[in-house]
Amino acid sequence: MNDRLDDYVAFFERLTPDRLDDLDALVASDVRFKDPFNDVRGTARMKKVLAMAFAHGTPRFEVIDRARGEHAAYLLWRYTHGPGFALEGMSEIRFAPDGRIAEHIDHWDSAMQFYARIPVVGWLVRFVCGRLRIRD
Repeated sequence: MNDRLDDYVAFFERLTPDRLDDLDALVASDVRFKDPFNDVRGTARMKKVLAMAFAHGTPRFEVIDRARGEHAAYLLWRYTHGPGFALEGMSEIRFAPDGRIAEHIDHWDSAMQFYARIPVVGWLVRFVCGRLRIRD
């Protein structure tokens, strides 16, 4: 399983539009991919989500750390997309019986790392977060 995880990490760290078809060998045909905006099944839908990242530039994924649990692997990552835009998060990776990836679930703070950067919406997100913050 560790080799499969290494191959999967390498896929993301070297991801280009030309390499999307390499995903077929790494994930189960009914793979589930979930992030704060999508919850899709199947390699074709997962590739579509990944391809969207290239619509407005060249994203870069960097896996910073990884851990292996009894039932899943966890990847700590950084995603950059042009100057000044970066996200950090964690992916929960579950394996199919044949060792391929069955489930990829991304966990990251979409409120503060994404929505807070959008004019007007960002002000509202920051206001709400500020109201929920504890006061000394």
